[in-house]
Amino acid sequence: MLSPKRTKYRKHHRGHLRGKAQRGNKVVYGGFALRAVEPTWITARQIEAGRRVLTRFVRRGGNLWIRIFPDKPVTLRAAGSRMGSGKGAPSFWVAVVKPGRILYEIKGLPEKLAVRALKVASYKMPVRTKILRPNPS
Repeated sequence: MLSPKRTKYRKHHRGHLRGKAQRGNKVVYGGFALRAVEPTWITARQIEAGRRVLTRFVRRGGNLWIRIFPDKPVTLRAAGSRMGSGKGAPSFWVAVVKPGRILYEIKGLPEKLAVRALKVASYKMPVRTKILRPNPS
């Protein structure tokens, strides 16, 4: 699963999910892409689940790019612990995803197969998504 090798601080504030994606919102590598339509946190496990689905479809035929990385630690308190005594220990990692962010890109597959792969990957995501097709030019 994805996680940073090291971070400047062990624990982060939760933050806000306001606005649209300013970067990572354009298709750069592949022809087909999966784009988030609403804001959310996507965990490293969910990213990995989507990656597994896509690599099964891609096999050796095409390329796959994961455009998000879980770099925000989420802390959880121990079960049954009382209030107070500080913030909990880091439990898992999430990627902050805003509307318009590209999650995955695929290249080198026929359209039918690529769309089907991205559709199955979208079922693994906790957010509504849209499949982007390349412009015929």
